[in-house]
Amino acid sequence: MAFLFRGRGRTNMIELAKQAREHVLRLDGPGGPAKADELAKVLNQMKIVLQGVPEYETTPEQVYSLVTGLIEEDLLLLLAQNLYRFPFEARKDTQVIFSCAFRFRLPTASPKTDPVALSYVVNNRPEVLLELCRGYDHKESATPAGSVLREVLKSEAAAAIILYDDGEAPGSSLKGVTAIDRDRPQTGNGIFWRFFEWIDKGLFEVAADAFNTFRELLTKHKELVPRYLSNNFDLFFDKYNTILVQSNSYVTKRQSIKLLGEILLDRSNYNVMTAYVDQGEHLKICMNLLRSDRRMVQYEGFHVFKVFVANPHKSVAVQKILLMNRDKLLNFLSHFLEDRLDDEQFVDEREFLIKQIKNMPQTPVPPTRYPQPV
Repeated sequence: MAFLFRGRGRTNMIELAKQAREHVLRLDGPGGPAKADELAKVLNQMKIVLQGVPEYETTPEQVYSLVTGLIEEDLLLLLAQNLYRFPFEARKDTQVIFSCAFRFRLPTASPKTDPVALSYVVNNRPEVLLELCRGYDHKESATPAGSVLREVLKSEAAAAIILYDDGEAPGSSLKGVTAIDRDRPQTGNGIFWRFFEWIDKGLFEVAADAFNTFRELLTKHKELVPRYLSNNFDLFFDKYNTILVQSNSYVTKRQSIKLLGEILLDRSNYNVMTAYVDQGEHLKICMNLLRSDRRMVQYEGFHVFKVFVANPHKSVAVQKILLMNRDKLLNFLSHFLEDRLDDEQFVDEREFLIKQIKNMPQTPVPPTRYPQPV
């Protein structure tokens, strides 16, 4: 390690990045396992430079030189593509390298500017973020890639890169964040749509981590996401309801219903919420959740169901379903989740819904406010 700190110049750091690149590219060749061990040593040295240790304090100039080397050698992309192939400790070190690189700003830079590596990636090499998402294709890389993604998703530009990836289609994020056409509906072929598969079909640890990243994508940015959901409303909710809400996995089903409630009740998603609760088919799905044999699925389903019933401008389709099932619903709700009677908020909400359903007119009444287009 000492060689790193004998000469603290730019050349030393660039050489470190070049060594890492050469080792990654030779993983498939003769002596691949030996190259993996050598790569692990170099990655550990890079981590020390970026993170610093008490024995060897690094300078901002040294860190900047290494970050520049990561960019010039296109090493960020190579590391993301090959993360699953690295030894365990090397995967952990790579996670730290990404996190430190994506956070680093020169001391003279404004706090409002994007860090150097992150700015480069979202404008010139969005494939890095897409490849980090593909880390969910392998259980070995799911956790380190997911940790990096959730940290970088604090940036709206990074979130936009993932949401608006649509391959070579016009307006796709593949050309960089400034080339995105945010009003063009997605085809469903981009990286974001693979989260449904990773969450529903992945191994438990992969699915759990992918869901955490998926949730971060959909709840963090209050201007980006409502616009995205509005422009891709049918595609998104068809997949969400079919794959996640009705998943065969109890954990996936429960988490997805809870997240659906959070999305609908977020004020920034008001137009999305009104469009969702106007559709009778969505209400049918929700009513089936109330009849689940799993109490927590019933409970989370209740929080979505109440949005339909509490809506003062119910669509005719929703009114018809509620009126057709009024007597059954009133009887069902009066005994619904009786083990939660010590939960005052739940009891109050349940009584409110019973009252709303009981006081509905005998025949559907066209709403006075028509849903906003999404």
